[in-house]
This record gives sequence, C-alpha cells and structure tokens, in this order.
Amino acid sequence: MECSACTSRRPWELPFLAVPEEVVALRRVLKIHLRLWGLPELIDSVQLCLSELVSNVIRHVGPGTPSTLVVSMYGTRLHIEIHDPDSRALPTLIDANGDAESGRGMALVAACSDRWGVQLLPDRKVTWVEFETTSSTPNGHSQNLHVSRAASVLSLYNMRQPAHPAASSRLSATTAERVVVAAIADLLHWLQAHGHDVDQALDRAQLQFEAEAEQLAKR
Repeated sequence: MECSACTSRRPWELPFLAVPEEVVALRRVLKIHLRLWGLPELIDSVQLCLSELVSNVIRHVGPGTPSTLVVSMYGTRLHIEIHDPDSRALPTLIDANGDAESGRGMALVAACSDRWGVQLLPDRKVTWVEFETTSSTPNGHSQNLHVSRAASVLSLYNMRQPAHPAASSRLSATTAERVVVAAIADLLHWLQAHGHDVDQALDRAQLQFEAEAEQLAKR
C-alpha cells in the first residue's frame, strides 16, 4: 500500500557529537521521522537501539566523538547506521548475566532489532541495525486498515495538487497535513449538508480514533 500522505522515505543523515545530551535530541528526531514515514510501530525499538549505539561510542571511543546518524530503507527494512572514526574496535555481543554492569548494550540491540552488524572502513566504523516493516514496497505504509482507507481517499486530493518541477511527486509533510485537513473539512461539509450535527460527529470521531489507536498500540 503506497502511503500517499507520507513523505518519501529518502535516505538522510545527521552529524552529531557523541555526548549524553545528544541522545535525547537524536531520539526525538528519529521519532518525528518515523511518524512522517508511517512507521510509528518501530519508534520504541529504534530509539532504544539508537541510545545503545550512541552510548557505545561515548563509552568505547570517547565523549565528544564526531559521529553521524544515517537513516534509510533497505528494501522494505528500516536501516539505521551510526558512523564513528574508530575503525579498530568492534562492538561485541556479550552474553551478560542479569548482574553484569556492562556488556548488555549489544544484547539489547540484538533483541530489539531484526539484524545488526559492523562494517570497518579505512577512516571509520559503521554499526548498523535493521528492522522489518509490514510494507510491501520501500515507500509503502504499514498494513493498517484505517490508514489504507484514508490513503485511498487522500490519493484523490493528491492528484489535484499542482506539480512542482523541482519537487518530488510525493507530498511533503506540510502539504500532507494541508490535504488531510481539506479532506476532513469536506467530510464535515457533507455531514452538515445532510442534516448531521458536525460537532457531535467530531467528538465521536475523536473518541473512536483514540480507542482504535490504543488497541493498535497494544498489538
């Protein structure tokens, strides 16, 4: 299912300094992008792995190490990389027991991701993790009935958007929100024209959305 209301999942990277204060900011950035990419179900696992990988750089390479976060799609899998300049030491998966004070970081990464690995290059080390998605294509959306039905409706609005020669044919995040708002407004006009209470419909829709979102979060 193509995600008509999501931004295109183009690879992006973000340089940062490996210090504890940066971890919170990086987690926030990833959360925003995963929501824009239509992959909210991966947020918790991805944030945990990110925290462990950056902490590894701080602990084993040194605080303040210039590093880079790279996010992309590898087929239908979400691919996360952390680059650091230490091309010598490899992260090690240690079978640490419950009382161990260290060595559990990569065990957590292995448990929360579907694949992980390390690539040593002449000038840097790349530690990567991958997460399976339910998408059928790299730009597809998670298989969610509610989202799929909305995407079908929004595709009609997407076709009415003027093309911009320098922009992707896929909607930007700002345009996507504008299109969704327009669709909601049109539906409210339809309800009003047919004698329905618009405010009551909005209240019921909000309650239904919250209930369904809670059920999806528990899966």
